[in-house]
Amino acid sequence: MRLIRGRHNLHRTLKGGAVTIGNFDGLHRGHQAMLERARKAVNQRLLTVVSFEPRPLDFFLADKAPLRVAGFRDKCERLAQAGVDQFVVLRFDSALAAMAPDRFEREILAQGLAPEYVLIGDDFRYGHKRAGDADSLARAGGQLGFRLDCMPTVAEQGLRISSTRIRECLEAGDLKGAATLLGYPPAVTARVRHGRRLGRSLGYPTANLAVHEQLAARDGVYVVTVSGLGDQALPAIASLGRRPTVEGRRRLLEVHLFDWAGDLYGRHLRVNLLHHLRDEERFQDLDALRVQMDEDSRQARAWLAENSR
Repeated sequence: MRLIRGRHNLHRTLKGGAVTIGNFDGLHRGHQAMLERARKAVNQRLLTVVSFEPRPLDFFLADKAPLRVAGFRDKCERLAQAGVDQFVVLRFDSALAAMAPDRFEREILAQGLAPEYVLIGDDFRYGHKRAGDADSLARAGGQLGFRLDCMPTVAEQGLRISSTRIRECLEAGDLKGAATLLGYPPAVTARVRHGRRLGRSLGYPTANLAVHEQLAARDGVYVVTVSGLGDQALPAIASLGRRPTVEGRRRLLEVHLFDWAGDLYGRHLRVNLLHHLRDEERFQDLDALRVQMDEDSRQARAWLAENSR
């Protein structure tokens, strides 16, 4: 998959085929259906996804914006696995926010991508003050040479599959519900960084992954598997949070791989969140923390054994 960043690089994009636009946070089953519809509409030819960083709600609401289902790297990997040919990421800044709908239609779509087919969600808006909608985009398509299609809502048991619902599941620790809506286990993808080696001194060496402060996952201890170290995902346990017992500040995902040893520094790992064991706690001292880690590991191994049958 080709990654194109910024409006100034639109000249590097491949032209034609299908274009779909949105946030694609988490790439859930509704997004997957959208990509499949776009691909079929152009007989499996070029498929381009257009998205924005920061998200428009990040720009307008700052810290009050909704949390993220997944990070940027995870989004890129999921899009590539879904067969997207190129991913165009437009920086959402004051200039893009002020862009009139007709300029977006002409400069971004017609000149930058030259699609024959454009697919949007039924709630899509664009341009200054969200003035552009499906009707205006359909009219523009007639003038600029592309066909517009609107994707109806994809539902599960009568309820809309959406990033909002997935976010609610993740914040509640309902990983089964989130996985049902996503079509796969929720995950954190990041690079292993150096830490204080505290886990090693407690008998639990960990791979430390910095996570987005706005990631929509409940802090606590998780049963996980880790992808990126071989053909199969490896069993592990992970702690997500700020480590109050050792006065941590930055949000961190610490992963202990069961029965595995090796150098992970600098590696990109995908940590698949399978089951929320408990919330993050502050312990009186490191001895109390070690006792709890022993119990957490016992429970995690038991859960993995029971759910791998």
